[in-house]
Amino acid sequence: MAVVSWKEVLLLSALVVGCYWNTLWCGFVFDDVSAILDNKDLRPATPLRNLFQNDFWGTPMAEERSHKSYRPLTVLTFRLNYLLSELSAPSYHLLNVVLHAVVCVLFLRVCRTFLDRTSSLVAALLFAVHPIHTEAVAGVVGRAELLSSIFLLAAFLAYTRSTGRDNSIVWTPIGVTVVLVSAATLCKEQGITVVGICCVHEVFVAQGFTLPMLGDTFLQVLRDKACFPYTVLQTLLKLMVLVISTLLLVIVRVQVIQSQLPVFTRFDNPAAVSPAPTKQLTFNYLLPVNAWLLLNPSELCCDWTMGTIPLVESFLDARNLATLAFYGLLGLLAYHSLRYSHSSAKTVIMALSLIVLPFVPASNLFFPVGFVVAERVLYVPSMGFCVLVAHGFRVVSRKGQLKKMSWMVIGVLLATHAVKTFNRNLDWESEYTLFTSALKVNKNNAKLWNNVGHALENQNNYERALRYFLQATRVQPDDIGAHMNVGRTYKNLNMSKEAEEAYMIAKSLMPQVIPGRKYATRVAPNHLNVYINLANLIRTNESRLEEADQLYRQAISMRPDFKQAYISRGELLLKMNKPSEARDAYLRALELDRTNPDLWYNLAIVNIEMKEPTEALKNFEHALELNPRHKLALFNSALLMQESGEPKLRPEANRRFLVYVEEEPEDANGYFNLGMLAMDASENAAAERWMRRAISLQTGFRSALFNLALLYSQSARELDALPVLDELLRYHPEHVKGLILKGDILMNHRKDTQGAKACFQRILAMDPGNVQGKHNLCVVYFEERDLPRAERCLEETLAMAPHEEYVRRHLSIVRGKMAAMSAAGQPLSAAEGAAAPFQEEKGAGGGGTTTTATAGVGVGAGAGEAEGREEGKRPAAALGTASAGEKNVRKSPAPRLKGVGQSEQRTKGKSAEEIKDIETKRAAALQRLEEIERILSGD
Repeated sequence: MAVVSWKEVLLLSALVVGCYWNTLWCGFVFDDVSAILDNKDLRPATPLRNLFQNDFWGTPMAEERSHKSYRPLTVLTFRLNYLLSELSAPSYHLLNVVLHAVVCVLFLRVCRTFLDRTSSLVAALLFAVHPIHTEAVAGVVGRAELLSSIFLLAAFLAYTRSTGRDNSIVWTPIGVTVVLVSAATLCKEQGITVVGICCVHEVFVAQGFTLPMLGDTFLQVLRDKACFPYTVLQTLLKLMVLVISTLLLVIVRVQVIQSQLPVFTRFDNPAAVSPAPTKQLTFNYLLPVNAWLLLNPSELCCDWTMGTIPLVESFLDARNLATLAFYGLLGLLAYHSLRYSHSSAKTVIMALSLIVLPFVPASNLFFPVGFVVAERVLYVPSMGFCVLVAHGFRVVSRKGQLKKMSWMVIGVLLATHAVKTFNRNLDWESEYTLFTSALKVNKNNAKLWNNVGHALENQNNYERALRYFLQATRVQPDDIGAHMNVGRTYKNLNMSKEAEEAYMIAKSLMPQVIPGRKYATRVAPNHLNVYINLANLIRTNESRLEEADQLYRQAISMRPDFKQAYISRGELLLKMNKPSEARDAYLRALELDRTNPDLWYNLAIVNIEMKEPTEALKNFEHALELNPRHKLALFNSALLMQESGEPKLRPEANRRFLVYVEEEPEDANGYFNLGMLAMDASENAAAERWMRRAISLQTGFRSALFNLALLYSQSARELDALPVLDELLRYHPEHVKGLILKGDILMNHRKDTQGAKACFQRILAMDPGNVQGKHNLCVVYFEERDLPRAERCLEETLAMAPHEEYVRRHLSIVRGKMAAMSAAGQPLSAAEGAAAPFQEEKGAGGGGTTTTATAGVGVGAGAGEAEGREEGKRPAAALGTASAGEKNVRKSPAPRLKGVGQSEQRTKGKSAEEIKDIETKRAAALQRLEEIERILSGD
C-alpha cells in the first residue's frame, strides 16, 4: 500500500489554502446563526452533558421542535472554538479549512488502496478544488461533514488492516474501526455508512469475489451441502461483527431521538407530503439532479427547498428521461464492476460505494428529510465521483495519442474548478450576499426572498425588506412564514393596520383544530407564532388586551407545551395587573423548561410587582446560576440589593453592576448605579467618576446630573455643583429639586439673592402649591430686608400648609422683628433704609425649621419628611426569550421595576451612615436656628 509523501501533503494543503483562504473573511450565515450564535451549548456556562442531551442546534432531543440531528462531537469543536475566540468568525472558518485539508490527505491515502499513484493524486486534487464543497467548508455548520468524513476515511483505512499476511483476522483494527465509526456517526449521521463501504471492500476488493462467483459458491454449498470455504467463513465473521456493531449504533441512535422523526412541513420538502406517484417520481428525479451538480457545478444555490424544483407529477414529464438515463448509467457501471474481478472493476465498485452508500440517508428514498437538495451532503459522495473521473483519466491517458489531451483536460478542469470555488466562497461573506446569489439561480423559492428580506431587516432597511417579503408571498401565496414576515415589517414601519391584516392572512392559512388529532403533526411549531405576533401587536391597544389574551390561550389550547405562549401571556397578565395569574403562567412555562434563565428572570419581575423582594432575589439567583452573565438579571438583582439598604449586600451589588457594565459598556444606567452605591459607601471620588461616566454616555441624564450636584453640595463643593445644575436645568427646566438646590447655593454661597429668587419663582410658576419653593422665596424676601413682603409670603405659605410648625414659627419671628423695628422707628423694607446684613443657613428637617430648604437634606413639602436623593432608572427590562416569529432572537419590553427611577425619593431604609449624617445636620440647623431667633429678638 503506497503511502502519502510529505510533498503531496504540502501540495494538497497549498491548494486547499489557495482556494479557501478568502473564507476567513466570511461571517456566520444561514444555519450558522442557529448553530453558533444562538446555540447556548457553546457557552462555557452550559454543562458539557447538555451537548449529549441536545440536538445540533441546542434544542433538547425530547422536544418536538427538535431537528433530531444528534452531532455532539461537532458541537464540541464549536465549543472549543468559542473558548479560544468566542464568536470571532475567522477562527471557525480557519478550522474548517484545516479540516478540509486533512480530509484531502486522508482521501488520497484511501485512493492509494485501489488506484495507482498518479490517478489517486488526480482524484485528491479534484476533490480539493471541487466547487460543490464550498457549502461544507465556507459554511461553519458544514464542519459536521468534514469531521464525519475524517472519521469515515480513518475507519476505512483501519479496516483495510484487519487481514493478516496469512489471511487471518486481525481484531485490533476491527475494534478501532468500530470506535471510529461511532465517532463518525456522532459527528454526522451519514458516518455510519462507512460500514457498508467496508463490507463492499472486503467482499469485492480484499477477497476478490464477483457476483457470479458468490452465486456459484452459494449454489455449491446448497447442492453439495458442504460447509463454506474457510476464507468465506472468515469474511462472514468479520462482516457479522461490523453489522452487529452497526445495528447497536442504530438502536442507540433511535433511542436518542426517542423513536420520533422530526416534524417537517411541505415547504421544507414538498414531495414528502405529495401523493403517489408524484412523491416517488420526484424523489427519483432528484438523483440525476444531484449527479448533475457533481458533473457541472456551475449554478450552485444555498437553498433548494420549496418551489426550487417543481414536482414531477406525471409519467409523461420529460424529466423522467433524466431519471431513466441516470439509472441506466448506474446499472451499467454496477454490472461492469460486479461481474469482473480485474482492477478496473474493483476501482469502479469502490467509487460507486462511495457515491451511493453515504448518499442513501439524504436521498429521501427510504425516509423523508428536511430538504430537497443540499450541496453539503454531496461532500462524501463527491469522493466516489472524483475516483471515477481519475479512473477515466487513467484509462484515456494510457492511449498515446490522447495522453497529452487528457492531461490538458485535467489541468483545465482543476483550474476552472479552483477559480469557481474561490469566487463561490465570496457569496458566503454575509447573509445578504449569500441569498442574493441564490436568487440569481432560482427565483421560485419563497424562502430565498424571505431570507434576503431578513438580511435587510437586520440592517434596519425595512422598506427594502418589505419588498422582498411581499415578493415571497407572491411566489408562494400559502407560505405562512412569509405573511408573518410582512406583518412584522409593517409593525417595524409603524403601520399597525397593515401589520394586523398580514397576520390575519397568516392565521387564516393555519390548519383548523381537529378534536382528538395532534396539532403539531400538521403544522410547523414555529407557525404557531402567528398567534403570538398578532397578540403582541393588538395588545398595544389597551382596549384589546382581552382579545390578545384569547389569542395566547388559543395557541396554548392547540399545543399545551408551547412555552412561548405562556411567556408572552405572563407578560400580558402583568400588564393587565394580574400578577398572580402571570406567576402561574411562568410557573407552567418553568415546568416545561427549567433551564431557561429568562423564565426565572421573568418570574422575579412578577415577584417584584407582587412586593415579594426575597422571592424575586431567589429567582434572580436561579437565572444567574444558569447564565452567570445574564445582563438583566445582573442589573435588577443588584438594584434590588441596593434598594434593600443592607450594607452587607453592597459588595455583591457592586460586583454585579461591574459585570453588567462589562457586558453593556454603553449603558449609562450601570455606571449611574455604581455611583449611587459609592455615594452610599461615602466613596465620593468613585461616585464622582461613575456619575461623570454616566453623563458622558447619556447627555442630559437627569438623575446622574442631580445626584452629582448633590454629591458636590454634600462635599462642601457647592460652587462645583452650579455648572452641573445649569446643565441639568438646560435639559430639564422643570426639575424642582434642581431649582431648589441651585437657589440654596446661590443664596448661601454666592450671596446672589436675585438668582435664588428666580429659581424659587420658576418653581412656583410651574407649581403654585409647592410649599418648599414658597417658603424659600419668603426667606429671600427676608434676606432682601423686605419684611412686609416676607410676612405676606409666610402668611400665604401657612395657609397652604397650616400644620407646618416651622412656617408658623418663622412668621412669628418676622412679625416680632417688624414690631421691634417699628418701635425703634426703623424702616421695615430695604427701600426705606439699610439694615444689617443677615443670612440664614440651610438646615435639616425632622421637625425643625429651616431657611432655604435644600433638595438633599432639607425639609420638603412638609416638615419632618426627609427628602432622599433622586435615584436612577432601570434599563427597559425584557420579559420573555424572544418575540415570537422574529428571525433574530429579540427581547420584548416589560414593566420597569418599582423603586429606583420610578420615584425621585428614597423611601427605603437608610444606612447608619446616612442617619448619622442627617442627625449631625439637624443639630447644626437647630443650633443656627437658636442664633437666628436671638438676633431677631435682640432689638
